[in-house]
Amino acid sequence: MNPEALAAAILSVLAPIADERRPGEPLALDAADIVLERPRNRDHGDWATNVAMRLAKQLGANPRELAQQIADGLAAVDGIASAEVAGPGFLNVRLEAGAAGALAKVIVDAGETYGRNDSQAGRSINVEFVSANPTGPLHIGHTRWAALGDAIARLLDASGANVAREFYINDAGAQMERFAGSIVASAKGEPTPEGGYAGSYIADIAQRVLADRPDFLSLDDAEQQVVARELGYRYQLAEQKESLAKFNVVFDVWFSERILHAKGEDGGPSLVDQAVDRLRAQGHVFDQEDAVWVRTTDFGDDKDRVIRRSNGEYTYFAADAAYYLNKGDRGFEHKIYLLGADHHGYVHRLKALAGAAGDDPDKDVEVLIGQLVSVGGARLSKRAGNIIEMDDLREWLGTDALRYSLGRFPADSPLSLDPELLQKRTNDNPVFYVQYAYARTHNVARNAADSGVDRSAFAPELLTHETESALLGALQEFPRIVAFAAEVREPHRVARYLEELAGLYHRWYDTCRVIPQGDEPIEDVHRTRLWLNDATGQVLRNGLGLLGVSAPERM
Repeated sequence: MNPEALAAAILSVLAPIADERRPGEPLALDAADIVLERPRNRDHGDWATNVAMRLAKQLGANPRELAQQIADGLAAVDGIASAEVAGPGFLNVRLEAGAAGALAKVIVDAGETYGRNDSQAGRSINVEFVSANPTGPLHIGHTRWAALGDAIARLLDASGANVAREFYINDAGAQMERFAGSIVASAKGEPTPEGGYAGSYIADIAQRVLADRPDFLSLDDAEQQVVARELGYRYQLAEQKESLAKFNVVFDVWFSERILHAKGEDGGPSLVDQAVDRLRAQGHVFDQEDAVWVRTTDFGDDKDRVIRRSNGEYTYFAADAAYYLNKGDRGFEHKIYLLGADHHGYVHRLKALAGAAGDDPDKDVEVLIGQLVSVGGARLSKRAGNIIEMDDLREWLGTDALRYSLGRFPADSPLSLDPELLQKRTNDNPVFYVQYAYARTHNVARNAADSGVDRSAFAPELLTHETESALLGALQEFPRIVAFAAEVREPHRVARYLEELAGLYHRWYDTCRVIPQGDEPIEDVHRTRLWLNDATGQVLRNGLGLLGVSAPERM
């Protein structure tokens, strides 16, 4: 019996009680409104609910008396062993072993789909993350956002949403000209220009430019700038894509800022031009001192924003506006932005922009601000000189250790990683602890096959040991954990769940045997425990997958 079935059973018991106490008054409650939680002390049962306390006033009943009525009714429900009243009106429910144990087969049969849910069904969500300038290698901050953004997208997808992972390429600003100027200077053997990009990677790009364009040095200055910008852009963007792919992060959309500024067909208005017109039509644009402004203070911004300067040039806000509107035009009613710690001021602007565009700032746009991450003992990049590169981190610590560790903490918490710990093959290394539990399930299955234990029988009523009850209880929680983690955009909830599940599995492994000892015969309890073993492995695998972490069968 899963939580949904138990909630339905409680509702079926409640309905006649409510009708008796309030004849003719409908019970404004459905099964989804009945909150079930796992008791901290498993001696108190498998599930607890405060539904009697919530409804007591409405039904004119004493909470404990109402809880007792519900408990008496549940005693006759198949699959429920007992229901007891605790405290001021809590209800503790214990399932029959067979009803609880049936979950093991459900999980094995469901396979990779176990944990998927429809809590986000019908929602079209754009998740924008990383979005680095194409002027240098990805660094440690981008690494954190890559891990978190991809995990959030995986959770939303597992919860039924239509999700697009999007990388916004900042390829239309002054930084591109500084980037090009740095390449040109390096190709000519000149010092890096003031405000330019240093590091040996610039020299590497310059050499590639010279190899691809042998005529480069003979071009005039303007042509050199263009060639350096476009080739350097191509090389660097390709490198970023490769770095992310090696980190198991693949974007659905790579959106170029240049698209926003490009003229339409037949020289028509650009998307930025159209954005100004659309915001004006909403009534939030005004002209002042030859400039065009958006009245963002109407939506909580600290000041109104210039969208087009008096000289006719568009501001960064104009591109932001055009980009936001474009996301809506592509069918994404909900937009999630993952931004670094230095972007706090951007939150109000985005919210205000959503309001000015006619959207609901509280529902249609969501901004997650991340904090800094550091790695003890990490060396600065030899190529870039002043950053810790994603590729260096990945090669040093491994993709799995990095992704799990970065996903294990909330985005808004500063994070310091311990490389010595992450390289240990011991239980105090969280990613090893979870992966080892998964590998152990496979080892048990292999040894069981060698010993003649298979899944030819399933008798869930035999799963009566306390460690089995605890393990089944945790396995049952997985779909709820996935749905909640998706709702609050917090992958770390999955990581912490997996660590708890791994601990419960290890304790069960130490206590309950899948393979009989010595000359003991193979019995249905062994076969049934194999189902439980494999179910646990499946959930560990599914959970690791949501974090973008591998599930090795041997360690």
